[in-house]
Amino acid sequence: MAETDPKTLQDLILVVQTLLQQMQVFQTMSDLIEIDDMSSHIHDLEKNTAHFVTQASAEELEGKNKIPATHKS
Repeated sequence: MAETDPKTLQDLILVVQTLLQQMQVFQTMSDLIEIDDMSSHIHDLEKNTAHFVTQASAEELEGKNKIPATHKS
């Protein structure tokens, strides 16, 4: 029985090491997914900001082209 104890302990150590390595891979993948999600959100923010700037510029030009009621002939 003494001969099986070290083998069992070695097997347990191997299983724990493998599990820890798999958890590390999972964590790395999870981090990459979060970075990808953040990149997507940043892209959406940039797109929305560009849209608002374009809209604000158009409204500003529209406002400059209007003739105020007091200056109409």
